[in-house]
Amino acid sequence: MNENHSGTKDCVVVGAGAAGLSAALTLGRARRGTLVIDAGRQSNLVAGGVAGLLGHDGRPPARYYAAGRAELLAYPSVELHSGEVTHGAREDDGTFVLTLGDGRRERARSLVLAPGTDYRHPQVPGLSERWGDAVFHCPFCHGWEVGDRPLGVLATGAVGVHGALNLRAWSDRITLLTNGVELTDGQREQLTAGRVGWDERPVSALDGPGTELRAAVFADGAELALGALLVKSTLYQRSSLARDLGASLCEPDEMLSVEAVKVDAMGRTGVPGLYAAGDAATSVPPSMAAAVASGYLAGAAAAVQLAAGY
Repeated sequence: MNENHSGTKDCVVVGAGAAGLSAALTLGRARRGTLVIDAGRQSNLVAGGVAGLLGHDGRPPARYYAAGRAELLAYPSVELHSGEVTHGAREDDGTFVLTLGDGRRERARSLVLAPGTDYRHPQVPGLSERWGDAVFHCPFCHGWEVGDRPLGVLATGAVGVHGALNLRAWSDRITLLTNGVELTDGQREQLTAGRVGWDERPVSALDGPGTELRAAVFADGAELALGALLVKSTLYQRSSLARDLGASLCEPDEMLSVEAVKVDAMGRTGVPGLYAAGDAATSVPPSMAAAVASGYLAGAAAAVQLAAGY
């Protein structure tokens, strides 16, 4: 492993999801001394399988991550450590100093942030226990598995209308649930033209055996039969590291709804030596495929920076 006499790593990668593993693999193959620190909270571990990632479609996420870690162990320049980074600082000479929850401190010439994001969704009883299965946030990740069922969309405004119309590719029985928020006349016209139903009553619960979804239950006691539900969720930074180290963040907007680290096409944050990848830095709807690509680019950019000596 390349590290100087003081024990400073070439790069620390925070997070071992798809983006972090991809960044570490790229750095390892570039013979850069790389430490991967992972808290083990990948968002898609609750899902039945990876979706839309070529060569891994349908593979259980835990098996995917285990295979990725095993691949990294083939490179002596890469170390993996289980833990959580609680604080980060950048010293005057550009070195990053990270403090872990167990008190361990690590120093690195560069840093790739790939900690993932936290999904925040409406607090409807019965939703959390079905999350990642019958209740989902991405039709491209879960639509195939729930196709041809009666599907609902729990969202408001333009994003709700857009989500409901988009979901027609997987089923011709779509209902937009606005959870007590009234649609505009224009939105009703859009849904009618798209042959999508709607219900503006507040949703009080989701019901069904185990993690299956049978129906949405409204506040007045009525029910709507559903086989699966697309839910608008907002993604927030899981870690404060980006802010602590001076990176800029995007405010979630109505359509994308991701509090993302601002990066360029190579994952550079604008802070010298600091990169971000994966869901935490996405400018597109999050996916495993996009995370792998962004991790590769951030890892390559870090390797080039290290080779240049700055």
